[in-house]
Amino acid sequence: MSDSPFATVDDSPFDLMAEPGVATGAAALCLHGLTGTPYEVRPIAEALVTRGIRARGIRMAGHGGSFEALARSTRIDWVECARTELAGLRAEHERVFLVGLSMGGLVSLRLAQLERVEGLVVVGVPLVLAAPIPQILPLARRLVSARRKRSSDIQDPEARARHPGMPAMPLDSIQELIRLQSEVIPELPRIEVPILVAHGERDRTARPRDARRLYDEVGSTEKEIFLLARSGHVATVDYDGPALARATADFLGRR
Repeated sequence: MSDSPFATVDDSPFDLMAEPGVATGAAALCLHGLTGTPYEVRPIAEALVTRGIRARGIRMAGHGGSFEALARSTRIDWVECARTELAGLRAEHERVFLVGLSMGGLVSLRLAQLERVEGLVVVGVPLVLAAPIPQILPLARRLVSARRKRSSDIQDPEARARHPGMPAMPLDSIQELIRLQSEVIPELPRIEVPILVAHGERDRTARPRDARRLYDEVGSTEKEIFLLARSGHVATVDYDGPALARATADFLGRR
């Protein structure tokens, strides 16, 4: 359990193994969002396990400690942390998938550009932050170190109330996210593995049109888009979370 006063759920890393009778020999690395926790991707992981896919959810670099530790972490740290975990799963499994929410989705896309994976599912990926954030960020970083977060971008009030995470967003982390976007976007055509792009239609953090752009620009021939009509940014635990978990398990289970 997190020691955050905002957490009422288990937000620890997990490694869920499929039962021997249903195990397929495949595995999925599940990556949470910026200032988030493994709790955000656990519902998808639990659905994958029922389809015989091992699911590991890690705590991304810079997370799980102090606000200062997150502010010091960089996009390179995030990618390399996930890359190490991917290599560990690859050593044990012939087929490895990636599942990523928000920043975790961006990291998943970057890994798919750099490493061998057999498929990926990304949820609520922000390709471009809405104005005026990128424009005012350089000045804002000189004045303050963080932006206090409002409640999580989740439509379901009960899910929003129990959702764990940091109460503030380091501005340095936003700058690193923008840099990661600038690395991922030009290389989208290099991604040729099967991909499911999901996005909450009520997302106030990452614009739903980014999902369409991502779908259009990846080089994959096997690709699907899934828009979640009742959900916000953290769609994995929102109203459409169960449908998203089933869709992810179906999509990766076929592969």
